[in-house]
Amino acid sequence: MSTQKLATNALHAGHDVKANGGTRAVPIYQTSSYVFNDADHAANLFSLKELGFIYTRLNNPTNQILQDRLAAIEGGIGAVAFASGTGAIATGLLTLLKAGDHIVASSSLYGGTYNLLSVTLPRLGITTTFVDASNPDNFADAVQENTRAFFVESLGNPKLDVLDLEAISVHSKAAEVPFIVDNTVATPALLNPIKYGANIVIHSLTKYIGGQGNSLGGAIIDAGTFNWANGKFPEFTEPSAGYHGLKYHEALGAAAFTFKLILEGLRDFGAAISPTNAFNIIQGLETLPVRIKQHSQNALAIAKWLEQQEEVAWVNYPGLESSKYKSLADKYLPNGQSGIVTFGAKGGFEAAKTISNETKLFSLLANIGDTKSLIIHPSSTTHQQLDEAQQASAGVSQDLIRLSVGIEDIEDLKADLKEAFTKI
Repeated sequence: MSTQKLATNALHAGHDVKANGGTRAVPIYQTSSYVFNDADHAANLFSLKELGFIYTRLNNPTNQILQDRLAAIEGGIGAVAFASGTGAIATGLLTLLKAGDHIVASSSLYGGTYNLLSVTLPRLGITTTFVDASNPDNFADAVQENTRAFFVESLGNPKLDVLDLEAISVHSKAAEVPFIVDNTVATPALLNPIKYGANIVIHSLTKYIGGQGNSLGGAIIDAGTFNWANGKFPEFTEPSAGYHGLKYHEALGAAAFTFKLILEGLRDFGAAISPTNAFNIIQGLETLPVRIKQHSQNALAIAKWLEQQEEVAWVNYPGLESSKYKSLADKYLPNGQSGIVTFGAKGGFEAAKTISNETKLFSLLANIGDTKSLIIHPSSTTHQQLDEAQQASAGVSQDLIRLSVGIEDIEDLKADLKEAFTKI
């Protein structure tokens, strides 16, 4: 764990220039596999007697630099990168859980995550109870004998609800289950959930961390703070049939989950990030502290401006004085509330679609966190697979428009929206 500040770690952590040929920029190790010194060296790598590179589905030097850098800026002991944010979530949960297990999750989740938990995982025997996360006690009330994880987004997408992570973590500790926090929207530049009791942090690297809209990626950061030997996770304490009898907790201690993600999660599910994508994401990560400040400043300015527009029914942004999440934002996001703004269009569903169709600088597409401004109508796109009640619990209404505010000149962004408003 690094003692340096975030902006420094974002530029330097994980990259030993002497061990990488004196390169100042992180190299792209575009290879599928690695030559062993001899048969004994290969055997030692596979048995974990030595650490090294075997096959890029498991590990890669470029990917390792990204992983070490993410662990440093989130305050974890290790990180594992994946091909996408969804790949990270799915692999993480399937590595951790088994048929018969239960999750307690916030209802205000990204639509794809909600579908994974509500539809796909139940087919594998893993069920989820969704709760209103605005009351942390709801998590305790939903705990069952077979509960094995709490799952939330630190800043919900698109509800933009700021959760009281510290209060929820009290209940996860009482239930003796890991507290998993998707920190994609807030980013580690604005919030470190581990400081507030999270045991596992997840990111879609495609979003603000990459920031360029050119590469998919995901990551899991392990805080190293959960007791996997508490009796509820025998897969960590009993011999692993899938890895020659390895007892993860006994052999690897605090890093047991990190290694299980690699040795079983990546090996068996294969959602490995490509070295080129890892390289591209590293380029974005280097400027994250600077970019997220501008995203946050622009988003707050747009939110305040939207409150004054006659075509707008309501505005949601945690940094607004009018936001019901303002006090929590002051505690958890004092240096900025990221770049997502939602608002309701007077005229409802059709008016919201029209505005989404008519912007020019705001691109209509299904992504967030790009340096360029983006717009979407979630009810007809990202959350259309949910029924109206499920959409409402996720914070999606028929009139809702989600903006991912970029780093363009703020006056140009206002003019673009104003012109779109004239079309309704």
